[in-house]
Amino acid sequence: MSFPKSPFSKHELIPQEETLEVVKTKGELFIGIPKESSYQERRVCLTPDAVNALTAHGHRVIIESNAGEGANYSDREYSEAGAEVTSDTQKVFSCPILLKVEPPSISELEMINPQTIIISALQIKTQSKKYFETLAKKRITALAFEFIKDEMGNYPAVRALSEIAGTASVLIAAELLTNMNCGNGLMFGNITGVPPVNVVILGAGTVGEFAARSAIGLGADVKVFDNSITRLRGMQNNLNRILYTSTLQPKNLLKALKRCDVLIGAVRGVDRAPIVVSETMVENMKNGAVLIDVSIDMGGCIETSEVTTHDAPTFVKHGVTHYCVPNIPSRYARSASVSISNIFTPYLLKIGEDGGLEQSLRFDKGLRNGLYFYHGILTSKAVADWFDLSYRDINLLIF
Repeated sequence: MSFPKSPFSKHELIPQEETLEVVKTKGELFIGIPKESSYQERRVCLTPDAVNALTAHGHRVIIESNAGEGANYSDREYSEAGAEVTSDTQKVFSCPILLKVEPPSISELEMINPQTIIISALQIKTQSKKYFETLAKKRITALAFEFIKDEMGNYPAVRALSEIAGTASVLIAAELLTNMNCGNGLMFGNITGVPPVNVVILGAGTVGEFAARSAIGLGADVKVFDNSITRLRGMQNNLNRILYTSTLQPKNLLKALKRCDVLIGAVRGVDRAPIVVSETMVENMKNGAVLIDVSIDMGGCIETSEVTTHDAPTFVKHGVTHYCVPNIPSRYARSASVSISNIFTPYLLKIGEDGGLEQSLRFDKGLRNGLYFYHGILTSKAVADWFDLSYRDINLLIF
């Protein structure tokens, strides 16, 4: 007697282990957005549209009155988006999650409850040892958005703000060249029969790339200097055109500076921006030329640069107009706020879906890269080395 052939193999008939999916419990976030208190900081972390997206997913947002005023967002817009608007600063700082553009000041840290999660910029070079001691005392968990990486290994917040700074540097230069601003009356734009404005850009990073893109779009003659051939080649590929590029050779640079109408400095350093243009080189530039030092937040890459403010942004030295404001994106507060909000919102929604920051940190290596304090324990080697503090590897704390 023959039996019908089984549709299953012998291996399939052997009992197998059952694999169960690890269920992530969705969490509800309670987010506080205080008004920025730093000098001339007009940006806000979340736009009303972003708040609407968060509240639609069941999260709670409380925002300090007039927090969006600098970016031209009214309290009413936030209220209609589902946020709770309050003039009680203490109430906002008592939220379990705090969102800020600038890092909280020492006095603001005093208002924060223990075990709070802070997501903001770190700006390590402006901090003191006392700042980190306060975070440790309050057992704070803190993320620096400039250190968060995306799935491609890039820094989305830094890139977004660098794009704004690069584009803005050309727009500012165009303003400063006008007669209304005591400039030499040159106009960006490829006008028939009129020689184009000559622009020199130092640095082929994101700032330099977007400055070049904007200047070329306005018809300028652009020269880019950088010591990295890879970055120069990458810029040409990204712009999809051949343009004048050179390494930072003093002879070539001096020749270009003598002819240029606009100089944009966008050279970064590890601890401080290197001085690429000496005072003698500035003396050799045209009278009425414009100099924008975007690297001023790292000390500046031009010897004659001195920090200025949005209220008094320029000064003239050796006949050259200097613009050296550290926080250029704040000049375009609305665009910068939308850009920052676009980065924050997906992360916040993901943290909610994962059931809290702890779970997100376990699964998202890029987010974990932005963490520098975890329940009062310093987890950033960069901060530890800078301030001579002890730190712990985050991978040993959360797994």
